[in-house]
Amino acid sequence: MNKHKDKPPVFATEHEERQFWEQTDSSDFIDWSKAQRVTLSNLKPSTKTISLRLPEMLLDRIKIEANKRDMPYQSLIKAWLVDVIEKHNHLR
Repeated sequence: MNKHKDKPPVFATEHEERQFWEQTDSSDFIDWSKAQRVTLSNLKPSTKTISLRLPEMLLDRIKIEANKRDMPYQSLIKAWLVDVIEKHNHLR
């Protein structure tokens, strides 16, 4: 358990404050009993670029399906992958 201090000191200059925080653990000033859980629902998940070789005819068919849905073909591929994985997990 850390030693909770009420408030950090008041500083005369920015330089004085910088020196203080360079030598002080800021967690000493946090009262964890008042902490609240936060949900960051608007964060986008991290993505990673991959290279996927597909037969041209298959890619053309995917692009046609994506065009019918008015969406980028990469987004359609991702949506299909999510659907397949979710269906597979429900079968277990």
